[in-house]
Amino acid sequence: MTVPFCHIAPLYLVNSQKKASIKFRQIATSIQDTGLVEPMVVARDPQNPGHYTLLDGHLRLEVLKDQGKTDSRCLVSTDDEAFTYNKRINRLATIQEHKMILRALSLGVPEARLASALNINIRTLKQKRKLLDGICTEAAELLKDKQVALTGFQILKKMKPIRQIEAAQLMVAMNKFTINYARSLLAATPENLLLSAAMPKKIRGISREQLDLMERESANLEREVRLVEDSYGTDHLDLVLARGYISKLMSSERITRYLSLHHEEFLPAFEKITEKEAFAS
Repeated sequence: MTVPFCHIAPLYLVNSQKKASIKFRQIATSIQDTGLVEPMVVARDPQNPGHYTLLDGHLRLEVLKDQGKTDSRCLVSTDDEAFTYNKRINRLATIQEHKMILRALSLGVPEARLASALNINIRTLKQKRKLLDGICTEAAELLKDKQVALTGFQILKKMKPIRQIEAAQLMVAMNKFTINYARSLLAATPENLLLSAAMPKKIRGISREQLDLMERESANLEREVRLVEDSYGTDHLDLVLARGYISKLMSSERITRYLSLHHEEFLPAFEKITEKEAFAS
């Protein structure tokens, strides 16, 4: 529905520092060139009919205000909890943006207009268009919904396909997609798994033996993380049930009296568990 800006209460103010950010400029140029693609999300104010709380789209709201707009189409959420709502938002991943660019170009959108809408230059647009050139299908599949920097993919292209897959698996397992982490994986890559023209710069103070050790430790850590992931759900359920059981026991005066007389050392810990259970409820 269309909502006047005077009826929308933001959760925070957009300061001058945020307005100077790259993200703000990208949103501004995109709205200027193609209009508002993704509506803002608001929730009705239960205490003030006709007024709304802004859950998502604070930068978009400021851009529209700066452009002289006084209202906008909004999505009305039934959940007024901003944190809960934002957890459901899937941000555009690097590979998804790459596919969007290819789709736009295939439909005849000029490169100059697309670059303007994304607030990037033509050279960067061409790099984004060729993002997966030299990346094997398996590695691309692993990183398809991850926020990997453009330079990160350029680093992966220096590796042979089998090493690209290993590197992508490590990035996912460690949940680290930074450029520095990608460079460390490149430095730890054996020469036989690198493309001939992609020998990494030697890192001062670190020998090949130390790099090999780092690689083995990283692989071991990846296996341990996967083992923890496999049992996390069951362990969490067991802990929730155990906490609930202890809380029920502590609600009995006979049991608390018995503990205070015979096992006083356990009582503070059980009381703390009971307090957390009450807080979670």
